[in-house]
Amino acid sequence: MPELNTLVRLLREPAPAAAQADALLALCRARAPLERALYLAWRPRSRSYEALGDERLPPGAGDPLQANDEALHAAFAGRRDMPLDELLALPGWLGGRLRRAGWSHGLALNLALGGEPGLLLLAARDAAATPWLGWVGELLGEVMALAGGARRTAPLLAAEPLPALLLDGDGQLLDGNPALHGLAAELGLDDVRELLPSNHRELLRSCLAQARAVQDAPSEQGGRHFLWSFIPDAGQAEVLVRGREASAQIQGEREAAQARRLYRQIIENTSDLISRRTLDGVILDASPSSWPLLGYWPEEMRGQSVLPLLHPDDRKRVARHTRDALEQDGYATLTYRLRHRDGHYLWFETASRAIRETYTGAVVEVVSVSRDITARVRAEENRRRLAEVVEANADLVLFVDAGARPNYANPAARKALNLGEDSLPESLAGLFDEALLQRLAEEGWKAADSQGVWRAEGQLRPLGDGAPVPVSLVLLGHRAAGGERYYSLVARDMTERELREHQQRRHQDELAHSARLVTLGELASGIAHEINQPLAAVVNYAGASQRYLAALGSNPEAAQRVAQGLARITEHANHASEVIRRLRAFLRKGQRRLQALDVNELVRESLGLCAWEAGQGGVAIGQALAENLPPVYADRVLLQQVLLNLLRNAIEANRERHAGAPSAIAIGSALEADGRLCVWVEDNGPGADEETLGRMFTPFYSSKPDGLGLGLSMSRGMVEGFGGTLDARPAADGLRLECRLPAAGEGGKA
Repeated sequence: MPELNTLVRLLREPAPAAAQADALLALCRARAPLERALYLAWRPRSRSYEALGDERLPPGAGDPLQANDEALHAAFAGRRDMPLDELLALPGWLGGRLRRAGWSHGLALNLALGGEPGLLLLAARDAAATPWLGWVGELLGEVMALAGGARRTAPLLAAEPLPALLLDGDGQLLDGNPALHGLAAELGLDDVRELLPSNHRELLRSCLAQARAVQDAPSEQGGRHFLWSFIPDAGQAEVLVRGREASAQIQGEREAAQARRLYRQIIENTSDLISRRTLDGVILDASPSSWPLLGYWPEEMRGQSVLPLLHPDDRKRVARHTRDALEQDGYATLTYRLRHRDGHYLWFETASRAIRETYTGAVVEVVSVSRDITARVRAEENRRRLAEVVEANADLVLFVDAGARPNYANPAARKALNLGEDSLPESLAGLFDEALLQRLAEEGWKAADSQGVWRAEGQLRPLGDGAPVPVSLVLLGHRAAGGERYYSLVARDMTERELREHQQRRHQDELAHSARLVTLGELASGIAHEINQPLAAVVNYAGASQRYLAALGSNPEAAQRVAQGLARITEHANHASEVIRRLRAFLRKGQRRLQALDVNELVRESLGLCAWEAGQGGVAIGQALAENLPPVYADRVLLQQVLLNLLRNAIEANRERHAGAPSAIAIGSALEADGRLCVWVEDNGPGADEETLGRMFTPFYSSKPDGLGLGLSMSRGMVEGFGGTLDARPAADGLRLECRLPAAGEGGKA
């Protein structure tokens, strides 16, 4: 019953009469079926009763004929209580106010508070409850009399500035000090024991049974934290409970514990090595990352010196610099190598801070955070190497920003472009020819941004009077970490390459001409036959014409026969002339002349050159030439040499397999789906295995005993020079050679 305990405490302290009145009224309202309760103190000076506590009569006048309550005060002399209806019948100021307030049934009790007389008025809901109110009055009188005359169970409890209370072995409240009740009122608690830990009864029994105090038992109320000490008095079977607010302390401890857990989680999960060691380098503790970094568990590292793990070249420097820096500045940052358990070394960057003794300032231990920077060191080494390579490179290297302004040029570029040591042009406009600048603006920057690289060929123009330099240009696009664009230009001087290519083309032309001479020697018999036949016919027709002229007078038809003979002579002479023309064209020596050519026409001319050789070997040549083919862009002589090589190889393959027996080869042309023209030659020879197919186009490789091995290799080089391909593959009964050339586009170019 906390209300009764509060009333008893206030009566014993003693508290002000108003506080005692509030406690008395709170007890009445909480425990009795009352309609209203009011306490009135007697005021001798005004000779009237005045309401105390939080309950008041409504304002207004009492009985206008009675200005005081002397009659009522006199009527209570020697009496403990008075029915309310009797009080209302007495003349006096109070009776009039009670009647005006509507009081009718109840009881008035004569109760003194604070040594001053007074009345406790209890209003019942009906007249039947009035006798019960008399019993309540007697009980209250006895309680107040006992409370007023009893001594404090703990005389010093009221002087305790901290909340304190006295409990018996069952947890019943025996006494409490003002600090305790003030705290309970501040938190809005009806029972002060709600401030105690929820298991305070078990704590009471435990400390009484063991006769020892229980310290700092925590409790929480209203978001505030308290620590309670239970001090037993085994002789009296009582426990003194003292408390103190520890909200700040507990909150600090919780935050510290949370911080410790957080730091522990950071230490246990970080990839860096966190360690504690002495100033001499003996490891006191290490984080779990020591295992993935160095191959040692933290338990293995405790008590070990870090010096043996250092690279021999780093030991003296690290030991000397670390000790001096920590003693003087309190911190040190070093880069060094540590040996892994497997024996290889890793680069670490370590930041160390000294922990000093509070009074002497001596360094008692060192806390270090070490990060593996092996990848960074290697990357820096690679960058340094690349920088040295760029500096020493014979190619021209320019670094360009997003605005196409050069900001670096290697020595080769400075020399080739006549740049000074510290001077760079404002833009690329003065360094490139107009065509290359236009391509760079239209294609280069976009391709470098989207694809990362762009290639082109053009000319660089050195500053001053230098001659233009032909270059092969590579533009590389880069993106910085912040998203900024920058570029690298790498230009290779192609002057020597162009000279070598020119010499190579000249040598190839000489070699091709020599090959044509060899071919001409091999075709000499056929050529002699081609020329001999028309010459013999010319001789015969000339002799016949002479005879007809001699018989012109006697033979009227002689003139007609002479005319026919002369026509035949002209025909065969033209045939011989055509053979000579083809030979001269085939043997022509000079620069390549690319032009649009009819492939089928070249095929037919080539067939004419090797027809006699095919006839001598009994080899028939079938034709499968497609009509209306687009032209190809090539050199006429070289392409005819290729076709002639393919045809003669096929004839020789047939003669090798079908010696003395008739056989056939085929040549054809077609337009393929990808727009290229294909000219193919297929023989019925012995064919070729995989090894022969792989080496067939290798220079100086030949399957013939007396072959030079240059025909097919030279033919492939010529075809590739026209942008085409020359390949071989097995046929149904022999070998098939396929020459593919790009068709000529608009303007006569492929």
